[in-house]
Amino acid sequence: MTVVELKEGILLALDSLKSNKFRSALTILGVLIGVWSVIAMTSLVNGLDGAVQDSIDKIGSNVLFVDRFPPETDYDDLTEEERNRKWITTMEADAIIENCPAVAAVSPENHHWGRGRNGNSVKYKGRKANRPALVGVRPAYQKVHNLSVSAGRFISDIDNEVKAMVCVIGSDVKDALFPNEDPIDKQIRVNNYRFTVIGVREKLEAMLGDNSENNKVAIPLKTYEKILPWDEALTLMVSANSMEEIEEAEEQIITALRRVRKVPYDKENDFAVFGQENIREMVSNITKYIYIAMIVISSVGLMVGGVGVMNIMLVSVTERTREIGVRKAIGAKRNNILWQFLIEAMTLSGSGGLLGIAFGIGTALLIGALSPLPFGVSPLFIFLGFMVAVTVGLAAGIYPAFRAASVDPIESLRYE
Repeated sequence: MTVVELKEGILLALDSLKSNKFRSALTILGVLIGVWSVIAMTSLVNGLDGAVQDSIDKIGSNVLFVDRFPPETDYDDLTEEERNRKWITTMEADAIIENCPAVAAVSPENHHWGRGRNGNSVKYKGRKANRPALVGVRPAYQKVHNLSVSAGRFISDIDNEVKAMVCVIGSDVKDALFPNEDPIDKQIRVNNYRFTVIGVREKLEAMLGDNSENNKVAIPLKTYEKILPWDEALTLMVSANSMEEIEEAEEQIITALRRVRKVPYDKENDFAVFGQENIREMVSNITKYIYIAMIVISSVGLMVGGVGVMNIMLVSVTERTREIGVRKAIGAKRNNILWQFLIEAMTLSGSGGLLGIAFGIGTALLIGALSPLPFGVSPLFIFLGFMVAVTVGLAAGIYPAFRAASVDPIESLRYE
């Protein structure tokens, strides 16, 4: 096939599209939906993945987590021994501080989200905060989370030791309870307990559209244990001295915890130490299943589009039987007829692919404008989407093209 034949084939295909606009639109609709779904879903997944990775990076590259189980645990699959694991306590936090020289700070913390749909009740003079989280912390929380206060001070060791009824509120809580006044030294009611506000957290940029960090009330950990004695789900956030010492810190933490938790030498750890890579792996597993769903959805659209292209090409062969006969009579070869119809089929599906790409990019821009997710269209998937659309046209056009190339010229010229 020459360049001239390719050009003529594309022009003939475009002319056919213009002549049968409605029929062509219905034909390429399936291809359009398939490619659009690929681009739109890829944008959503890439945007979500980028936002999650950005959120993880903001935690800090030298942070480790200590909990009873790793983040990817299936709690329905736990053994009886695993279900009976001891909770993480402040004893483990103290053991890490004392025995792990590669660790800079340890923050034992516990979160309480309240009960029922209304969450925690936080009020001041008739004003109410929007279901803030109550978190019990030690002073090290400020260092590990790289937290600053915009007013007042943070919780001190003395506050924690005497179980003081004091709190540090997030910027959203401050705006809800104290829109036009200084909150420092004011008393607020948290779940029927009176707390004195000693500080306000600096406003943090929302991650994934989640403002929960700005909607927290931090209180001394021992005060938290006094008012919520049944809540033992403590988590440790550990800050290593540097990124270079993160592996050494992890080894030291495991050694210290096995000793303090009295884990026999021949038994596995009854706790989990994990960092950002584990969280990233968990996110990757989730996005993997989303990609599988995306492939299934787009495959259905492309299959429907392929059937439509084959159907329209078979109709086109029948309608143009006399034209085929004339072309053969004046010297057109079997390959010329074959390529003419293959190019037409690929142009038809390729047009659907281009429209699908346009709709997909438009959807991605809309997602970026209306949600906190960044614009995340991949040039690779745009290219693959178009190539798959053209390939569908090629596959769907093979049978009609062979049928057209096999038409007898004498019978074709007699066809009415």
